Amino acid sequence: MPDISVQRIERDLLALSKFGYNEADKGIYRQGFSDVDMEARRWVMNLMEELGMETRMDGAGNVIGRYGPKDKPAVMVGSHLDTVPAGGLFDGALGVMAGIECVRAIKENDIELDYPIEIVGTAEEEGRFGGMLGAQALAGCLTMDWLEGAKDANGVLLKEAMAAHGMNHLDALHAYRNRENLRAFIELHVEQGPVLEAKEKTIGVVDGISGVFKWMVRLIGKADHAGTAPMDMRSDAFLGLADFAHEIQRIIDEEGTDRSRITIGHVALKPGFPHTVPGEVDFTIVGRDLDGEVMKGLANACRRVLSSIARKHRLMFEYEQMSWLEPQYCSGKVTDLIEANTKKRGYSYMRMPSGAGHDVQFLARVTDAGLIFVPSVKGVSHAPDEWTHWVDVERGANVLLDCVIDLAKE
Repeated sequence: MPDISVQRIERDLLALSKFGYNEADKGIYRQGFSDVDMEARRWVMNLMEELGMETRMDGAGNVIGRYGPKDKPAVMVGSHLDTVPAGGLFDGALGVMAGIECVRAIKENDIELDYPIEIVGTAEEEGRFGGMLGAQALAGCLTMDWLEGAKDANGVLLKEAMAAHGMNHLDALHAYRNRENLRAFIELHVEQGPVLEAKEKTIGVVDGISGVFKWMVRLIGKADHAGTAPMDMRSDAFLGLADFAHEIQRIIDEEGTDRSRITIGHVALKPGFPHTVPGEVDFTIVGRDLDGEVMKGLANACRRVLSSIARKHRLMFEYEQMSWLEPQYCSGKVTDLIEANTKKRGYSYMRMPSGAGHDVQFLARVTDAGLIFVPSVKGVSHAPDEWTHWVDVERGANVLLDCVIDLAKE
């Protein structure tokens, strides 16, 4: 069976990492629709053209290179090209560079294809503007209202950021693909967690993407003097938060599964002065599970517990649901193919869910889609010290190559 060249993948990843590299903290700053992001997209398109691929950028900013027979549904391969601030070398980029290497290996081995391959570098997956724009566009999951109003944390509108690069944000609505022109989608990605390394497995065969809900929660009490307000007469908003944090594991034990996650990731105390009892606390709750009904159970339990705690501490409880993404299972056909090719290669593997979101969760709505994980050292991701050993990159890319060839054959 043919093999990829991990040396070429390494070369391409290191070259791509220069777009947005920050010498001070060694991180990569390539946020969606920044100048450097668009420069990187043009560079990737040139790389594709050197292989004889037909390239284009669609209305959502996805860069696509097509290789093989014309006028047939394509096997799409890839991931995203943008990064979080101070991101790492592999997140997203590995899936695109490995896809390009698959085309090289297919060309070098004169492998005849019955269906074309499309390598995609999706746009704005990391959520600068609050979504996964490129994948959502491909899956037809965008609305005009959202495109008009989406903005980043600094108040920059998506439509303004796209216009700065000569793009019309409404053209993203024309990027939609369906089963008539997509045969399958497959993504290679670093795990971004510690499980594969801890279990000493080479390949993660991902069976689904966890759903996610995000709440903004506010507990309102009464600010008081920290020295004069008796402990039993306070309406301390922080104590309400602390009590809820202690209840998280019980909520999961009673309502969740071993795949459930509840996280308080951001907290703001008001007035936030050392000698003042906090009169208000604003915080986020993010819940995840691979089962939609379990997610509802977790959410309902969070609401009940917060209401009870608010009464106990004489607080008002308010919350706003910022987003709710349903879980998405991968295609059994593609997942079984990944497992079979991993076995053929003799690599160790495990079936597992993805707790993080990926492009595949939207492409799975319009075609047979699958996701391959390779280990992340110490589970680190979204950071400059994100790392995956090159031997694991090679093995993951070889499984990807085998699957792409199989999917592109009758």
